[in-house]
Amino acid sequence: MEPLAIEGIPAQLLLRRPDIRTAAWQIAAQSAQIGIAKADYFPAITLLGSIGWSGTSLDASPDTRSLVAGPALTWNVFDFGRIRGNVRLQDARLQQSIEVFQNSVLQAARETDDAAISVLKTAERQLVLDDALRAAERSLELANARYQEGYADYQRVLDAQRALYAQAEQQLINHSDYISAVIELYKSLGGGWIDMSVEQMLPESVRDEMRSRTNWGGLLDEPLPTDSGP
Repeated sequence: MEPLAIEGIPAQLLLRRPDIRTAAWQIAAQSAQIGIAKADYFPAITLLGSIGWSGTSLDASPDTRSLVAGPALTWNVFDFGRIRGNVRLQDARLQQSIEVFQNSVLQAARETDDAAISVLKTAERQLVLDDALRAAERSLELANARYQEGYADYQRVLDAQRALYAQAEQQLINHSDYISAVIELYKSLGGGWIDMSVEQMLPESVRDEMRSRTNWGGLLDEPLPTDSGP
């Protein structure tokens, strides 16, 4: 078995993890909430209008129509204390989101580091077990040869077979542990690194449904950006 080469893992790969991406988007969303809360400090101008119509069955009373339109200014001048408290609350929630994001990154880094170490250690142990298995096979060959030539009893052969089977079992178990460690490493890095085209990510039926709701222009047909980094 050829060991998996791990020379270095870019930290950007951790951003592929769904939990980290979710935490990052929560920070962005909560950051916008601070701006929304601060907007209450400033006056707001709205355009108001109404159209009315009333009619009657009496011949002497004509139908009436009314049209009212004009701007309206609202300003919470006397609520600055409440607004300040809301801004502080949103800022505290933002800091909480940042702490959750940092904790998620540290947890992901720990899982990746543990998985990488497990891959390396099981690979190193596999090399030792492979050598031990070859030695056990050689020992069984020698025991069979000595028994056939009459220099040893059959108990030596049985002992050599027992040692060979035990060594083969350890090798198989360690190989299974190695595969599990490799899987855990890919999982800790987000996994699923498959290049996909726009057609694979968004089938034509999905894009048609999105176009029916919103004018996307040509964005849904644009090719995916390529990673131009090192």
